[in-house]
Amino acid sequence: MSNKQAFQADVSKMLDIVINSLYSERQIFLRELISNASDACDKLKYWALTNPQVAPFAQGFKITITPDDKALTLTIADNGIGMNDKDLADHLGTIAKSGTAEFVKNASAGGNTCELIGQFGVGFYSAFMAADKVEILTRKAGEDTAWRWTSDGIDGFAIEKAEKAACGSEIKLYLKKDAKDFVDTIYLRSVIRTYSDHIAYPIVLNLGKAGEETINKGSALWTKPKSDITPDQYKDFYQHLSHNFDEPWLTLHFKAEGNLEYTGLLYIPSNMPYDLFQPDKKHSLKLYINKVFISDKIEALLPNYLRFVKGIIDSADLPLNISREMLQYSPLLEKIKSGTVKRLIKELQKRAKNYDDYLKFWNNFGIVLKEGIYEDFTNRDDLAALAYFASTADAQRLTTLDEYISRCTSEQKAIYYLTGDDINILRNHPQLEAFKQKGIEVLLLTDPIDEFWPQVLTTYKDHTIKHISQADINMNWQRTEAKADAGSLQKLIDIMTELFKNEIGRISATERLTTSPVSLGVEAGQMSLHLERLMRNHQQGVAISSTRVLELNPYHPLIISLTQMTSSPDKRAQIEEISRILLDMAKVSEGETLTNPAEYTAKISEYILKSL
Repeated sequence: MSNKQAFQADVSKMLDIVINSLYSERQIFLRELISNASDACDKLKYWALTNPQVAPFAQGFKITITPDDKALTLTIADNGIGMNDKDLADHLGTIAKSGTAEFVKNASAGGNTCELIGQFGVGFYSAFMAADKVEILTRKAGEDTAWRWTSDGIDGFAIEKAEKAACGSEIKLYLKKDAKDFVDTIYLRSVIRTYSDHIAYPIVLNLGKAGEETINKGSALWTKPKSDITPDQYKDFYQHLSHNFDEPWLTLHFKAEGNLEYTGLLYIPSNMPYDLFQPDKKHSLKLYINKVFISDKIEALLPNYLRFVKGIIDSADLPLNISREMLQYSPLLEKIKSGTVKRLIKELQKRAKNYDDYLKFWNNFGIVLKEGIYEDFTNRDDLAALAYFASTADAQRLTTLDEYISRCTSEQKAIYYLTGDDINILRNHPQLEAFKQKGIEVLLLTDPIDEFWPQVLTTYKDHTIKHISQADINMNWQRTEAKADAGSLQKLIDIMTELFKNEIGRISATERLTTSPVSLGVEAGQMSLHLERLMRNHQQGVAISSTRVLELNPYHPLIISLTQMTSSPDKRAQIEEISRILLDMAKVSEGETLTNPAEYTAKISEYILKSL
């Protein structure tokens, strides 16, 4: 005879939250029920340690999944501790009361150590996302009476005596019409392997006349000692985890112990993933709790600049809110993140000692790692030390900041850099001419992030980091070539200032050019032309403009000839025409867009023809 009871909480409202808000994906319910079954087996196993009368039942643990496509039911059965009528009423009669939490408390008081998930009791009710009715047939270990619990999740629940030969629980879901996927054995295999592949007990799919099939591997590789794992096993797990077919460039397997215990098995791929720079790129770390997959959407596990790292973090010490897949903010999570980042940086430091090996990593992920210099205040210097840069010192080999400093003279207390779109254009940039003449090395930066990290990493090992336009060193040296007359040069500057009044903010002579007649830059303190182009492209045409500065080389024959022409009023038109060509030349050197490319090409062709 059934015992109809009302729920102790407003279950209908809570179920609406569970079904529609608490879990983002419907198949989560299967993970929850399998996790509960695993807990039940754990409870009986630990209970048997101090209760010999139940020891005979604590063996041969397994979780059996039985789909019935004709009846449209799905049954999840275990041979764990089971429940009696009081347990059913107490733990399934009210939302957010957990038998697991109570069991852990009692076990800890008795000196037993067991790691269990499911500290809250709403996971079971996720079954109603897929079922119109749920029926539990259960018998507690060491007791003779079995019980049946039945509910539609709305009108309360009924408990009645039943018949069951062995201890454990069978949860039968009477599936909704739109939940037919959960009697599809192919789909069930996929869900189980995704969420519960590393449950310690066998998860068996009952195929009826075709027999039984164990779905999960049941062995969490990361829980084994490193000495017991072969390179092939590490590689196979990486390929299973990442769905890649390459070999990992780095495998990092560690266990953190102390007040906070967690295990990590992390990989850095050999190849760059295609979606590394997509705006919606997700993190690739999976969070497990006691070998049960919780989520792969916990962004707080790693900073964004390490989004290429794949692997798992497993910890039983993280506090959960009412849903396993929604972690509340926790200082423990920050500690896991901090410890994991430091371990990864330490491994990269070891690998960076081999230039050719590390270069493979850098070519794939260096541009992303440099984001960390900008974002991660705590590890900024360590990340900067791991960065590779092109420079004027060696066209064939990248350099580090430490190597750059080692080549500085005792007088040089700055690290100079130049940004642009193309490394070949940068190597021949007019503004480098004086630095080459003085033997001063300059870093050549072409990644978009290179415009930003020097704004926060302003010094490195007592050396300031400066754009070459900010160089305050003495660029003057003994020059023997002819120089434009100062008065005539000023006349030329005045003509150009009037001609380019809508394009150029200032025109001046410079000592920094040696072979180029002109160069284009911006006023000190303003964004570089490269950054301006990036900003303009990002904001799709929004006007962002730094004040242009056109610098003239007073030693260049072209500039000297133009200054001499200023004494002849009839040469004004020719001066303006050549000045326009010079400005366009400066724009080309800087990577800027020409105002009138067709006119520039025509004029260059005309002057070439004249020379012939």
